[in-house]
Amino acid sequence: MKKQVLIISLLLIALFAVFSGCTGSQGAVAGTSGAVKEIMVYCGAGMSEPMEEIASEFTAETGIEVNYNFGGSGTLLSQMEITEKGDVYMPGSTADFNTAKDKGFIASEALVAYHVPVIAVPKGNPAGITCLADLGNEDVKVELGDPSACAIGRLGNKIIEKNKLNSTIYPNVVSRGATVNEVVMHTALGNADASIIWEDLGDSDDLELIYIPNSGNIVKVVPVGALTFSKNPEEAQEFVDFVSSEKGLSIFEDYGFTTYPSDKYSDVKA
Repeated sequence: MKKQVLIISLLLIALFAVFSGCTGSQGAVAGTSGAVKEIMVYCGAGMSEPMEEIASEFTAETGIEVNYNFGGSGTLLSQMEITEKGDVYMPGSTADFNTAKDKGFIASEALVAYHVPVIAVPKGNPAGITCLADLGNEDVKVELGDPSACAIGRLGNKIIEKNKLNSTIYPNVVSRGATVNEVVMHTALGNADASIIWEDLGDSDDLELIYIPNSGNIVKVVPVGALTFSKNPEEAQEFVDFVSSEKGLSIFEDYGFTTYPSDKYSDVKA
């Protein structure tokens, strides 16, 4: 009798283990330890919307949860260098990404989309901005990104300098945002008459966009790469592959990005 009870108990324990391994919160991946698989992705703040949707699709397809650390690309690089933790890096341009490569942080890489700088003005364009040179007009308040913290900050400076407008525009800069999202918000609220942001962030009823001619602009390519110190290298690579897949690129297109490669920007160097 005791032997029968023991056998029944063992069967019940086995059945419980099987069903426990097949259920759980979304994103759980069965493994020897039963732990939930997840990755941490350092991502430029300007790409938060498409990347949130990509994370949702990726988790639904693979069961791997994605945790983002959104911020300025340079700030994220500094965090990576200090902690040497995380799985994937996706800045707003290749500048910080190349620095990460030089430091030996990048295990693999893919090119995803183009980041196109544009001039943003509050709805109604109260300062009458028509071109980049107008950012140097008298009494115009300009907000730019912080060049030490975000890709659009460094690029904004380079565009101004490329067009030889340093002496007129820089005196009009009233603030520097740590992320492009801050710059977008402040411009939409009317705290600035004009700013330089990414094209894909200009889809707002509170903003109007003024395009910079290609000859005077500096278009960048968005990269993504798995990190060499990732504790989840297979999952990190799976995420990189998903972001740069046809499905991932279509999500970027839905959010106003031109995906890589494109004949429109065939002269842009990654």
